[in-house]
Amino acid sequence: MTYSIAQAAERSGLSIDTLRYYERIGLVDPPARDSGGRRSYSDDDLSWLVFLTRLRTTGMPIRMMREYAQLRHRGAATAGRRKQMLFEHRASVRERIAELQSCLDVLEYKIAHYEQIEHTFVEGVTA
Repeated sequence: MTYSIAQAAERSGLSIDTLRYYERIGLVDPPARDSGGRRSYSDDDLSWLVFLTRLRTTGMPIRMMREYAQLRHRGAATAGRRKQMLFEHRASVRERIAELQSCLDVLEYKIAHYEQIEHTFVEGVTA
């Protein structure tokens, strides 16, 4: 199946401008063109866009994403380096998750604290 740039943007969660930017900086291969010269994205293109989105969402810098994309073009001989990049990125994602969990724990504590204050206040008013 093929998708227009608008459909690819919607399905990938990226903007049309971001798709064009990713193409311009070499993260995405220039997609095929239809008979009218419009970009035509394949399912494989969309899978790659979704993967790139995940990398970006998890904080991978564009510079590293570009390196990964370049390695991907060089094929299976670069699998070890790509795996190492993902291994290192996974470690930083896990660190970030732990940091966010710690922040969430503080929020949960404060919410429970305010609920206790409200409960005590309501009991005092109704007593």
